[in-house]
Amino acid sequence: MPTRTASCTCGQLSIEVQGAPRGVGLCHCLACQQRTGSVFAALAGFAAPYKIIGSATEYVRTGDQGAKFIFRFCPVCGTNLFHTEEGVSGRVSVAVGAFADPGFPAPQVSVYDCRRHPWVQLPPGAVAFKKDPP
Repeated sequence: MPTRTASCTCGQLSIEVQGAPRGVGLCHCLACQQRTGSVFAALAGFAAPYKIIGSATEYVRTGDQGAKFIFRFCPVCGTNLFHTEEGVSGRVSVAVGAFADPGFPAPQVSVYDCRRHPWVQLPPGAVAFKKDPP
């Protein structure tokens, strides 16, 4: 099973995941736009096991449906690298750009499409949801 490594800008924090992503998606919600400083977040979900190298600072945000997401970022360079959901074990969502791999699989899903900037085009075949699907 292949291992992938995503890391922060300065290299102090990284995460190693195994296998293919369970899914790749875009989130256009305003919280993700502010969190990333971009117009959307591109995330890849992976199953455990995963290995974290370095230290991370945490920020907890409650989503629209009440789930609490624990975002981890590098305390040195500020890169927002990955997050988990409180009370849900065995999976992690990693920022696609942190893999620094232009050949990474394209997103299949787009959530909070109601907040998508009109000039952002989705990949062919991507399924768009107005908000977050239940």
